[in-house]
Amino acid sequence: MMEVALRPIDDSDLDALFEMMRDPESVRMAAFTAKDPDDRAAFDAHMAKIRALPDADNRAITVDGRLVGSIASFVLEGDTEVTYWISRSYWGQGIAGRALALLLAMVPVRPVFAGAASDNAGSIKVLQRAGFVIIGTDTGFANGRNAVIEETRLRLD
Repeated sequence: MMEVALRPIDDSDLDALFEMMRDPESVRMAAFTAKDPDDRAAFDAHMAKIRALPDADNRAITVDGRLVGSIASFVLEGDTEVTYWISRSYWGQGIAGRALALLLAMVPVRPVFAGAASDNAGSIKVLQRAGFVIIGTDTGFANGRNAVIEETRLRLD
């Protein structure tokens, strides 16, 4: 069985994370992404900013020691949110769910919120398996689709 683990993001992870987060199919699925996934300077500035936030916990996801994605909790407008990104080559293997369980065990705050493009059934299923419940939908501009789309909002108490 694969060993899924979380660890702090190292500077040496940034090249691989940048490549994961610019994969066109992953960007389309995630939808709510960077304005230009190919802009390395913007990626580096964003990563430096979020890694310095005192109320955020950004982690690398590893499988058997190999970097396969990232996961984070952060505070947005007073609410604790979670987000994750798994390399497309690892989709469908239960990694996001195991990583989310590990992160939630480290985050004592409840409720915790999450969102996903409403057509991203895989991500919504991961969140629901972790105990999140759908609390509604919203619409917003999704850079990854260059369109306004529906987002499903979820909450874990």
